[in-house]
Amino acid sequence: MKDVVGSPQSLLVLGGTSEIALATVRRLITRRARTVWLAGRPSPALESTARQLRDLGADTLTVPFDALAPEAHEVTLGKVFAEDDIDLVLLAFGVMGVQARDETDPPAAVRVAQTNYTGAVSAALICANAMRRQGHGSLVVLTSAAAGRVSRSDFIHASAKAGLDAFAQGLGDALRGTGVHVMVVRPGFVRTKLTAGLRPAPLATSPQAVAEAIEEGLRRRAPVVWAPGALRLMTAARRLLPRAVSRPSGPA
Repeated sequence: MKDVVGSPQSLLVLGGTSEIALATVRRLITRRARTVWLAGRPSPALESTARQLRDLGADTLTVPFDALAPEAHEVTLGKVFAEDDIDLVLLAFGVMGVQARDETDPPAAVRVAQTNYTGAVSAALICANAMRRQGHGSLVVLTSAAAGRVSRSDFIHASAKAGLDAFAQGLGDALRGTGVHVMVVRPGFVRTKLTAGLRPAPLATSPQAVAEAIEEGLRRRAPVVWAPGALRLMTAARRLLPRAVSRPSGPA
C-alpha cells in the first residue's frame, strides 16, 4: 500500500494520547486514513481515544509503548510493521517536566531528557528503517519552536527537543532517495492539557491549527514546518540577539 502525498491510509501514532497527533489523525480520517495504531502506555485514556477514532470510522488498534524502555521498542514496533505497511508515523510523545524542580533533581531531569530525546531517537530509527524496507512512508517528528533558542525558563525540556530536532533533520538527509520523507514540526506554545496552567507565550496556537499545518506540510513534502509560520521569523530574530539581552537580570 503506497501513500498518496498528504493523504496516508495507515498511521502509527507514537504518543497515542497526544492532542496534536490526534487532531492530525482526525483530519486524516476525513480524507483517506483507515487504519490507526495508537502506541502509548496502557491507560483508560488510550482506550478512550481508540474508541473515539473507531467512531469516526477508522480501524483503530492500541499497542503498549514506553519511551523509557528502548530495549522493548524493536519488538513492539516491529509487530506493527509486520501487520502491514505504515504510510505515516507521528512521533508525538514527550514531557515538559517542571523546570524549577528538575534543576535540583538530576534524576528527574534525566527522565525528561531520556523521554524527549533518547526514547525518540530509538523509536524514530526503528520506524525509519522499517519504512526504508517497505520503500515509502512519512515520519513526522514533533520538536518545539523553543529548540531554536533555548531559554532560561525551560532549558532542560528545550535542550532535549533541540537535540531531537537536529537528529530528525540528519535522519531526513540520510533517507533521501529511499522513498521515506522526514518532516520536523516545530510548534510554539500549544494550548493543551499539557500546558494547562502555564502562561501562554506569544503566538499561542491550538492542536487543530498545528494539525492543519502538518497536513499541509505533508502535502508539500516539506522538511520543516513551523506552527504558526510566524514563529520562524520570530525565532530567527531572537537568534540574532546576544544572549545577554535575553538573559534574566540578576547575578552573573
